[in-house]
Amino acid sequence: MSKMLKTISPINGEVYVERPLADADKITQALAHAKASQQAWATKSVAERAEVCSAAVDAFVANKELIANELTWQMGRPIRYSLGEVGGYEERARYMIGAAPDALKSLQLEEKTGFTRYIKREALGVVFVVAPWNFPFMTAVNAVMPALMAGNAVVLKHSAQTPLCAERMVESFEKAGLPAGVFQYLHLSHADTESIIASDKVNYVAFTGSVAGGEMVERATAGTFKGIGLELGGKDPAYIRADADIDQAVDTAIDGAFFNSGQSCCGIERIYVHEVVYDEFVEKAVALVKSYVLGRSDEEATTLGPVVKTSAAEFVRAQVKDALAQGAVAHIDASDFAMAKSDTPYLAPQVLTGVDHTMRIMQEESFGPVVGIQKVSNDEAAIALMNDSEFGLTASVFTSDIEVGIAIGERLETGTFFINRCDYLDPALAWTGVKNSGKGCTLSSLGYDYLTRPKSFHIKLP
Repeated sequence: MSKMLKTISPINGEVYVERPLADADKITQALAHAKASQQAWATKSVAERAEVCSAAVDAFVANKELIANELTWQMGRPIRYSLGEVGGYEERARYMIGAAPDALKSLQLEEKTGFTRYIKREALGVVFVVAPWNFPFMTAVNAVMPALMAGNAVVLKHSAQTPLCAERMVESFEKAGLPAGVFQYLHLSHADTESIIASDKVNYVAFTGSVAGGEMVERATAGTFKGIGLELGGKDPAYIRADADIDQAVDTAIDGAFFNSGQSCCGIERIYVHEVVYDEFVEKAVALVKSYVLGRSDEEATTLGPVVKTSAAEFVRAQVKDALAQGAVAHIDASDFAMAKSDTPYLAPQVLTGVDHTMRIMQEESFGPVVGIQKVSNDEAAIALMNDSEFGLTASVFTSDIEVGIAIGERLETGTFFINRCDYLDPALAWTGVKNSGKGCTLSSLGYDYLTRPKSFHIKLP
């Protein structure tokens, strides 16, 4: 008898969906089917692949209302925001389809008498994508779409929290006429996931998840020489300079900290504010957070939903408790949020001041609706604090002096640097991290480099 996957909705604590986990036979068949179908798919022209992939996006978007509702019930994002995930999926997918002709074209070398020389980009084979629950479509598409456009077959394993997301993605490609086997999903246990990662039937692994999960991928692939792409944790900082537009900085940085209940890899988790504007920033930030409506995600009035699980809420509550014990100041009274209750995933948002880097709240990834705000006296102090982290996914500076802002950005240890914005992926830009935030790259034309291998042709003419 197959073991069952059960997805508990954070909205009401009840089982929302059940699916059997793939057994050994199904896993073996899926990998064999992927390998066999990939060879024919790779012979298709880029234009032919684009036609199918574009039709798949059309089919996906046509189903957006159902997809948005399922997303809300699976992971708890307020329904008023869930359609935005469909829009983000479409934006990234269409960009990567459009970028493929140039990104995948052969590199022609300068003429050399008596020789023809060029470098072709070939598909890797079978790509295994392990996707997370927090932005389940937008993270998965980063690897799935360019992998398919490059001529690879894809096997998708989604989080146990969002199994329907994998099914909806594959369904849209089936409707578009993608040959059977080229894109499949599997609902898997952790042990079977690790086994597939290590399998010689898989040629590349794209993983988005925790640092511990990334370490597992590296262990499982050690000695196999296959490529891996890892998008892991973040503790992304923002710095508010004295010359910043404070209203804009508050609106942007606080939204970056609390959108999706703070459950974003590139969400703002710590804010450094110049002492000249510190009091004004904190006052306005607290007022904005107090205006949030914590409630059931299926209600239109809700702007802040529950976090994904009670255990995740308890982790954040413990961070806050520890910070307060060390002298931090809490600016939000949890009793002002009627839905906030212990032993549930309904967690009141929190803004902390009086924080420093001896506190967990400024060092550990929180992945919840809380942010620490620390006063700084100058740019040098801000740069030192922003770099004082094991992570390096994104970093933001808010300033009216773009030249100075760029100079600060050049010194920050980060994969993406923003000025006057945050928490956004432009698909034309490489998405990458440094330090414990991961390795490799998705999106942009550079993302195709990781999903293909170069093959050199050196031909001596008769």
